[in-house]
Order: sequence, then C-alpha cells, then structure tokens
Amino acid sequence: MAELTFFSPAKINLFLHITGRRDDGYHNLQSVFRALDFGDTLTFRPKTGGDLITLLGDNLPCEQQDNLIVKAAQLLAKKFPAYASSVSVVLDKVIPVGGGLGGGSSNCAMTLIALNQLWGLHLTPKELMKIGATLGADVPFFIFAHAYQTDAIALGIGDELTAINLPSREYLLLFPDESINTAELFSNKDLIKNTPIISDLTAKIPNFLDLQNPPFFNAFETIVCEKYQKVNQALSYLRTFESATQTTARMSGTGSTVYLPLIGLGKNQVEFIDYPCPAVLVNSLYG
Repeated sequence: MAELTFFSPAKINLFLHITGRRDDGYHNLQSVFRALDFGDTLTFRPKTGGDLITLLGDNLPCEQQDNLIVKAAQLLAKKFPAYASSVSVVLDKVIPVGGGLGGGSSNCAMTLIALNQLWGLHLTPKELMKIGATLGADVPFFIFAHAYQTDAIALGIGDELTAINLPSREYLLLFPDESINTAELFSNKDLIKNTPIISDLTAKIPNFLDLQNPPFFNAFETIVCEKYQKVNQALSYLRTFESATQTTARMSGTGSTVYLPLIGLGKNQVEFIDYPCPAVLVNSLYG
C-alpha cells in the first residue's frame, strides 16, 4: 500500500468539570471537546524489515520509546501480530507539547487509524476507541471526531462520547511557556471534584460556546492561574478583549494554552497585537 498522510488536529475544551472519583482512582469528567484546524501532520510509509516503527521528524517531543505513536503501533502489533509490518512515520510537529490541546493523544489516534488501514485490520471506530482508551483518556475523542467529523460531549474519563453540532468559530490561542504538573492539580485541595452532570447540553450551547456562564467553568483554571504566573498573565491579557468580542477567555484542559473566541474583533485587528507569548489564529475544524 502507498503511503498515508493524516492531519492530526488539536482540541480545546469549551468547559471542563470533574464530576467524581472512580474506584480505579481516575476521575470522571464532563466536557465539550472541540477539534481545531490547527495541528500536526503524520505520514505513514510501509517499509521492508527493521524495527516495527521508525519515527522521524524535527522537534520530536520525547524519546521514541515514550512516544504515543510508537506505543500505539506496538499495542496494535501485539494484538494482531499476523498483520503487523514495519512502518516509518514522519511527524511534522506543530501542536505545543503539554499545552492542554491533546497533541500526543491526537497523534496516537491517527496512528491507530492509519495502521488499521495499512495492516488491513478492519477494526470499527468503536473498536479503535476501546484500544485507544488504554493509551490515553483523550485518544477516543480524536478517533470519534475523525470517524464522524464532529465535536463531542465527553463523560466518563473522556471516553463516553456523544456528537454535538456547534457553529464554526475562530479562536485566538496563546501558548504560555509553562510546564503544568497535571498530577499535582488533581491532588490540589481546592479542586472542585463533585460538579453535578449537566443534562441537555445542546439546549445550553449559548452558555458555553462563546461565553462561559455559570454553571460552566474549567475546574483547573483558578488553580493553574494561582500557581503558574505566565498562564495567569496570558489569560488576563485575553480578558482585555472580552468587551470587544463579547466572549469569554478561558483555559483549555489543564493548561497551559488559553484562548478567546473571536466575534466582533476582525482578524486584521488581532494579527498585529503585541502578544505576551506565542500565539496563533485558528478555526474550528467542524461546524
């Protein structure tokens, strides 16, 4: 089979609630995941012999053995050894590492999808999502989004997904140079962990799409802003534009990326602003 190329999108959380702790130690959540037209590119090329997977590219985010692309290939090969064959993967990395945008999980998901095709496994999206959930909580969303071309309501650890149709939006993303310790956040005594699940989210889209009105919020935002000053500064900067856009600036995931939905503020008005950290203008992938 010829080479396959996949776009590996970033995602943002429009809100993020922790709804409880599970018996296995993980936390349940409720969120809306939105895919962006900003992301990495992965090219998969069958090769003869050698290692199962060879990962190539500039600015690789970690050692090969720790990369979710490699782990995804190894897991599929272990489950389906009769079908596995050697592949080289070229990663064009754009999504910031550790920014709360799901870059590693997105790469992992695209690897599962690509190898499902290259190796002729004929696994369904649901089957791929089940495998992906063992590699990372956000992986199922990217498989789901790719298969059904949609954003999603997420429950459970992020693996219980329902499609949601949202209107398209443009976003300004800022990338503060902070490395967030996620485990530390979950153990923070001030983390709100028992937010009730909100029903009928489709009817409440105006309260979390452009704005973030109560009861919607990001459970980690206040904690992160208190500890990580660069995140706090970037978010405060975006909030200076809220009166012009009539939208709410917020943090994605556990950080460090912060973003602002752009309405009423022209693209030419934000392209020349002196941002406090690296920034990018993006659009929603769906909608």
